[in-house]
Amino acid sequence: MRFVIQRVNHAKCTIDGNITGSIEKGLCVLIGIAETDTKEIADKMIKKLINMRIFADENDKTNLSINDVDGKLLLISQFTLYANCKKGNRPSFVEAGSPDMANELYEYCISECDKAVPGVQRGVFGADMKIELENDGPFTIVLDSDKL
Repeated sequence: MRFVIQRVNHAKCTIDGNITGSIEKGLCVLIGIAETDTKEIADKMIKKLINMRIFADENDKTNLSINDVDGKLLLISQFTLYANCKKGNRPSFVEAGSPDMANELYEYCISECDKAVPGVQRGVFGADMKIELENDGPFTIVLDSDKL
């Protein structure tokens, strides 16, 4: 599982002109799910995400978590995080989870995150989404379950 975590001042997801999720200060997280991922892996990733101290304290040090700053989450599914670009110029996505399995884990991530950070916003699995955000910092972290 891969999370691309972006600290944002605001972010939103739009599909066909309709906003499906919108947040102010918080984290916009792109979620890539591999065929080998499980709920146990998701739990580890979610725990790391929720407790990650990447917001500035009164001394401008990154010491605060999303809950410490009353931040929000926008979670977006993105199978392209498992693009394999080793051969040729067209990426292969064979390492990405099958749609049914990946959607189930994406929904699980949303429900588990919502328990820790109420009001989780989201995209729509498999949809053609437009994501707008203002990255604060910029501050972006790639979290890979293979490296936890």
